[in-house]
Amino acid sequence: MKAVIYCRVSTDKTQQETSLVRQKQELMKLAADYQFTIVKCIQERESGYTIDRDGIFQLLELFSGKKAECLLIQDETRLGRGNTKIALFHQLHKLHIPIYTTYHGGELELSEADSMVLQIVGIVEEYQRKIHNIKIKRGMNKAIAEGYDPSVNLSNRHKAPGRERKKFPIEEVIRLRQNGLTFAEIAVTLNGLGYTVSKATVHRRYQEHQKELN
Repeated sequence: MKAVIYCRVSTDKTQQETSLVRQKQELMKLAADYQFTIVKCIQERESGYTIDRDGIFQLLELFSGKKAECLLIQDETRLGRGNTKIALFHQLHKLHIPIYTTYHGGELELSEADSMVLQIVGIVEEYQRKIHNIKIKRGMNKAIAEGYDPSVNLSNRHKAPGRERKKFPIEEVIRLRQNGLTFAEIAVTLNGLGYTVSKATVHRRYQEHQKELN
């Protein structure tokens, strides 16, 4: 697997320099033991309680872009502390990124308390997603029931179909898809926003975008 090494100390004191060096050396050995390929080694001096760290955004960008597949840290406190640690654990879990530590000599083992908090966060997020989707569906159904015709907002209705590539925000398609909407529901939503597009076109463009990412 392709791995990112993340090392952190919380102060600029001179003696902390040796801690960064030691963390890096230990994590490179861990990577060698598991035959991981190191794609990036991030080192920074920042508080573990803040999430506004350049190193954190670098590693999340690598994972989101599928340029790395696992994270290597000395122990869980190097990633963060308090709520920041839980938020980052949750984000990495959503990206399906395993965490390896020198402390455990392998994959991170979450404490019972941390596991419970993450489960609660996941449940809350899932219900927020469901509520959001229900609001969209109820809004569209109510509008249609009251006689709303999405076609009145469509531009270029006079043009023959297929004359030009249909334009609509793929970012909105991705967001709605991540929220669990079907391609048919996404097409209805886009039509309501003024984009003339069919379910098949939405599905095809989504698949094209996914292929580009891979």
